Amino acid sequence: ADRIGVMYAGQIVENADRDSFFGRPLHPYSEKLFHSLPSIEKRNHVLDVIKGAVPSLKARFEGCRFSPRCHRALQHCAHQQPTWSGDDKARVFCHLYTNGGMQSLFAHSGPAGQKSTSEPPGSDKADLLEVQDLKVHFPLRSGIFRRVAGYVRAVDGVDLHIPEGSTLALVGESGCGKTTTGKGVLRLVKPSAGRVIFNGVDLSTISAASLRKKRSDFQIIFQDPYASMNPRMLVGDIIAEGLQLSQAGSSHPSRVVRVENLLQQVGLPTDSVNRYPHEFSGGQRQRISIARAIAVTPKLIVCDEPTSALDLSVQAQILNLLKELQQQLSISYLFITHNIAVVAYLAHYVAVMYLGRIVEHGPVSEILSTPKHPYTRALLSAAPVVGGDGLRQVIRLSGDVPSPVNPPSGCFFHPRCDHAVAACRSQYPPVSRVGDDHITSCHLYDSPG
Repeated sequence: ADRIGVMYAGQIVENADRDSFFGRPLHPYSEKLFHSLPSIEKRNHVLDVIKGAVPSLKARFEGCRFSPRCHRALQHCAHQQPTWSGDDKARVFCHLYTNGGMQSLFAHSGPAGQKSTSEPPGSDKADLLEVQDLKVHFPLRSGIFRRVAGYVRAVDGVDLHIPEGSTLALVGESGCGKTTTGKGVLRLVKPSAGRVIFNGVDLSTISAASLRKKRSDFQIIFQDPYASMNPRMLVGDIIAEGLQLSQAGSSHPSRVVRVENLLQQVGLPTDSVNRYPHEFSGGQRQRISIARAIAVTPKLIVCDEPTSALDLSVQAQILNLLKELQQQLSISYLFITHNIAVVAYLAHYVAVMYLGRIVEHGPVSEILSTPKHPYTRALLSAAPVVGGDGLRQVIRLSGDVPSPVNPPSGCFFHPRCDHAVAACRSQYPPVSRVGDDHITSCHLYDSPG
């Protein structure tokens, strides 16, 4: 962007050129948005959030529209409309600047929130989930007799493990197979091959009836919360549905109490039980999805880009909630995302996926600071940085992602890799250990050094 306009409740509250805005945001709302940004520096703290909710545009406004939620509000903000202050570089619609004074100095990092923890569980923690050589191939049919003419290798031999009470982030380009991996782990799509060992039980070998009994142990939060809910059901019934199936002997009053407690736990009013999904905002619907997922006290939740459609402040609320629930209930997460900042804040481990296979896996601190695979380095270099970084080199990959119907011979990444050697074109690289718990599949690390 060349200029940035910040909008709140139907009004522009700040307008500035790029450098001025990222160097020093002026409006308290802009300040809060920057404080809500996740980062690796904030991973041991609770993210800052904006209290309350955006007002309805049907309301009759008096004074500053942001004042009920503003941490810097003055006495007259609630009943007196602010005026514009500033110059061509940066203008702000706020009482803090009406007399030409700059009463506030803002910084991106902001005051640190209360202490939290994102450290991985101790080495004594066993793996809750272990995925071995998972494959999900979808048949391609053609002709009158619909014979199989080929396969879409959406997931093509994935190995993963998630210790109890930890978060594994699964990252990669769109279409690389992340969501299909999550669904394959939960057997929402049938794997073509491989093993999924959950809490010591191989889910690929148990019967459908046995799998149904274990469903309460693992849940999923979908990317689009509205599409995952029945619009004709009340929110209370949506959350209670899993309780009815997993706790058939429980009484109706006990389920009602449980649903109300869950709504409070995810920060929603208890009267939400008698409302329909369309009456809530996107962030509130995602909270309902989380309440539905944790209702049956699962041990593992697959989070499929749960924050991708949320604004910064609501995203911060959801991330705080997920981290709090993990600490309280020792839940493990398989967190599917494109957002590297979210990975840095929330994850303990990272797995990088390319064309249906894992190319690098390790602790988040090592992957983000010293990525080994050329694809991981390119992916991280392309992640946008708030405020920009003129000295950072972006690695631009040539060509397009190959088709999973007909992947390249050898290393799948070699047609786009500037470091490819002869072996890359003929042989898929073996797994090489480059750290205590850091592995990669790349011929550059086949031999020491």
